Amino acid sequence: MVSAEAVTGGRAGAGTPDVPAAAELAPRARLRPALAAVYRAQLSRARVARIPLLFVATFQSVGIMVLMRGVADGPEEARAVVSGSSVLVVAFVALNLLAQYFGQLRAGGGLDHYATLPVPPAAVVLGAAAAYASFTVPGAVVTAVAGSVLFQLPLTNLWVLVAVIPLSGAALSGLGAALGLLAPRQELATLLGQLGMSAALLLGVLPAGRLPAVIGYARDLLPSTYGVEALAHSFEAHPDWLLICADLGVCAGVGVLSLAVATWAYRRAAVR
Repeated sequence: MVSAEAVTGGRAGAGTPDVPAAAELAPRARLRPALAAVYRAQLSRARVARIPLLFVATFQSVGIMVLMRGVADGPEEARAVVSGSSVLVVAFVALNLLAQYFGQLRAGGGLDHYATLPVPPAAVVLGAAAAYASFTVPGAVVTAVAGSVLFQLPLTNLWVLVAVIPLSGAALSGLGAALGLLAPRQELATLLGQLGMSAALLLGVLPAGRLPAVIGYARDLLPSTYGVEALAHSFEAHPDWLLICADLGVCAGVGVLSLAVATWAYRRAAVR
C-alpha cells in the first residue's frame, strides 16, 4: 500500500527515493528584450513580404505629386503636396497594412500563438508597430526628396523626417493595430485600413486652403495631419521651429494614446 508520504514526495522509509518536485515555469520576459525580439522577427518578415507593397506606396505618392504639379498654385500648396505625399507612404504601410495584418492574425488564430509565449502584450503591439513604421523610411525619404526637386523646394531641412517618420508612424501604427484588433471580421479590418489611408490621402495631400471648413475639422482629427504640417513648415524660408515642435508633440501624444489603445485591444482579443 502506497503511503501518503510517498505520494507527496516524502520518504516512505529507508532507501525510498524522493519524488522530484514539479519544475517551475520560466519567468515572464521583460518588456525591452521581448520588444526587441518581436521587432526583429516582424522586420524580417516584412522585409520579404512587404517590399513590393512599399514600392507601390512610393510609386503612388510620387505619381500623386506629378499629377498635382499642374494644380498646385504657389509655394504654400507645393509644400502641402510634398509633405502630404511623403507622410502618405507612412499611412499606407503603418495604418493600412498593419490593420490588415492584425485583422488576419486575429481571424487566423495567430493571437493564440502569441498568447502562449511569455511575452508582454505591449511588446507584441509595439514590436509590430515599430517594424512596420521602420519599413516606411526608404519610401518616405525618396518621396520627400523627389517632391522637393519636382516643386523646387529647399532640401536643407529634410532632416526633420528623422522625427516626422517615427512619430507619425507611431500614431498611425497604433491606430492601424487598434482597427485590426477591434474589427469583428477580417474583411472589416481591411476596409477600415483602406478608409484610413484614403483619409490620409484626401486630407493630407490636398492643400488645407482648398478644403471646406467642415472637412477641415476632420483633418484636425487625423493623426498624420500634424506630421504633414511639421514637414510642410520645415520647407519655409524661415521655419517656425516652435510650431514644428508643437506639431510633433501632438503626433507623439497621439502615438502614445493609440498604442495604449492597441495594447488594450490586443489583450481583449487574446482572451477570447
